[in-house]
Amino acid sequence: MTPEEIVRKVTALTGFTHAAGVEVLAAEAGLVRLGLQRKPELLQFNGYFHGGVVSGLADHAAGAAATTALAPGKIAVTVDLHINFLAPARGSSLEARARTLQVGGTLCVVAVELDSVTPSDKQLCAVATVTLRVVDMPPLPA
Repeated sequence: MTPEEIVRKVTALTGFTHAAGVEVLAAEAGLVRLGLQRKPELLQFNGYFHGGVVSGLADHAAGAAATTALAPGKIAVTVDLHINFLAPARGSSLEARARTLQVGGTLCVVAVELDSVTPSDKQLCAVATVTLRVVDMPPLPA
């Protein structure tokens, strides 16, 4: 499977990403872009994307980026996620750009930038650093 095929398959199967409507925008070895459209169930009381949703998108993007940089049959799972919220995520969508910084035999480190996107611009709303453990990939349904 290509990196993009792996990311698309895992994103479609995972409960959170499937329910939230996460879209795979691009994927190659060590680099992933994901998108998420605004919908009421993803917002907090002020009408901005909820911090948990922003963090969840960062988490999934990091896992996808790290996994695409690993040997076949391996997957990366989060052991630590640090996120800084820089601005309210008030856009019509969110976009996550994840870049693998370090790939090791047991741990990987990924940087993620998240943009709040409107029809006229993008604003950086959060950055995350994610550490992930390398494990055997469970069997994926056909």
